Amino acid sequence: MSNRKKQVVASALVLAVSLSVLSGCATKKENGSAASGSGSSKESSVNKEGFPIVKSPLTISIMAPDMGIQNWKDMPVMQEMEKLTGIKIDYRNAPRDSFDTKKNLVFASGDYPDIFFASKLTQAEEQNYGSQGILIPLEKLIDEYAPNIKKVLADKPDIRKSITAPDGHIYSLPRIEPFQPWYRNPMWYNGKMLKELNVTKLPETTDELYDLLKRVRDEDPNKNGKKDEIPLSSSSGIKLRDIRTWILGAFGAYEEELYVDDKGKVHYTPAEDAYKGYVTYLNKLWADNLLDHESFSQTDDQKKAKIKNDQVLLFSDWHAYMSHGGKPNTEDVMFSPVRSDKVSTPAIARNKGFSTGTFAISKSNRSPEASIRWVDYMYSPEGQMLFNKGPEGVLWKYSDSAKTQIEYLPVPNGEDRETYRSKITPNFGIASPMVVPDEPVKDDFSKWVENESKTKLLDRGARVPFPALFLTEAEAGEVAALRSDLTTYVAQMEAKFTTGQESLDGWDKYVQTLKKMGSDRFQEIYQKAYDRWKNT
Repeated sequence: MSNRKKQVVASALVLAVSLSVLSGCATKKENGSAASGSGSSKESSVNKEGFPIVKSPLTISIMAPDMGIQNWKDMPVMQEMEKLTGIKIDYRNAPRDSFDTKKNLVFASGDYPDIFFASKLTQAEEQNYGSQGILIPLEKLIDEYAPNIKKVLADKPDIRKSITAPDGHIYSLPRIEPFQPWYRNPMWYNGKMLKELNVTKLPETTDELYDLLKRVRDEDPNKNGKKDEIPLSSSSGIKLRDIRTWILGAFGAYEEELYVDDKGKVHYTPAEDAYKGYVTYLNKLWADNLLDHESFSQTDDQKKAKIKNDQVLLFSDWHAYMSHGGKPNTEDVMFSPVRSDKVSTPAIARNKGFSTGTFAISKSNRSPEASIRWVDYMYSPEGQMLFNKGPEGVLWKYSDSAKTQIEYLPVPNGEDRETYRSKITPNFGIASPMVVPDEPVKDDFSKWVENESKTKLLDRGARVPFPALFLTEAEAGEVAALRSDLTTYVAQMEAKFTTGQESLDGWDKYVQTLKKMGSDRFQEIYQKAYDRWKNT
């Protein structure tokens, strides 16, 4: 090759390398500006107010859990959102039951969706992926582009505290449920059995509850001539979580793992006398065949089959009719928390009013401004109604010009209202980012449930057992290791104490084992975290 040709080739190579470096720098700069939440390449094409949100078509990808009922792209709510905002959605959904596994794989792969939607991000995940820059901070975006979210957080400072990481950033948005008092599924009595037994006053103590359960076992209240009645049934395996909170409260504990008392002291429940009282009581019920002996193994469907067959007196569900079948009724009354002889009043836990980790933006998102505006609509009065009820004119319509009252419309094809709703909005069975509105029109059943909640839970001192709060990165790592071992051991011992495989004479040895496994340190970490949260 001649010297002249060599010089030309060399010059070309230098130019190519230079262009590559410049391109890389530009890419890094662009990605960095997008991750910061301001000054991205799409900012100038986003309208700060009004609709559509974008001045030119935009597609964003979202990852969300899917109930498997209807494709989201075919849901009228999502179609309405696309028409309103001008933003098209690329859906990357995964089945709800396997969603957490899919979510972990996505975080490990580096191929992130623009938005994590209803993804149940834990606060440890938020802090971990936020500190790595995978999830971007939202607080500046909220201030500039999300007036509805900004107002909600200003009105509810405790929620803002709870979603703010130790580094001062907000990495995800909450689902806010100001009108839902239940902490977990309530327990319900089979009304037919109560009527057959001539029960006019519900049990107020654990002894009275025991006596009622015993009558169910012995007096054939389902009138089929068989001894097939099951006084109390569960379906949560060795955790018994669907009944634990309500029975624990009889002995003074608000929550199964951690709760804070009126003086600000954090308690690790499994090591306390209240927990001993709880498992002692369950052991008594088990020994006398008052607690379903399949509670540690049966599925929820198997439990519901027994309930539907009128075999079970006391059980948990969102509403009783969801287990019994049929239409809503006021016959199956809500369980009224009982007290033991250890306390003067039962400890009753209520919903904290929000859930965390429902919306986050990844660093792959090229228009975080448009994305935060898109989700902000779900926190507005109009957006709340759209996502909760579906588009106006399908299942409901406003009945006054001020849009303060609604009336329900007949369900197309004569379907069940909730079944039809599950096909038109993604806000079914998952925690969508939004404010859940109060029921604009309450039928007799809704009014009855509201009164049951008020008289049996709220008016009796129900309170939030423990706030949602962040741990530092070091604390989170230590807690994860401690919790893994402690939770497994507690669940195993709860089953053994309940079924009599382990004598309650071994309680002190059990507590000492918890201490050796780090229960005191676990409690200490959360005490420090709670004190930080309270003093913020």
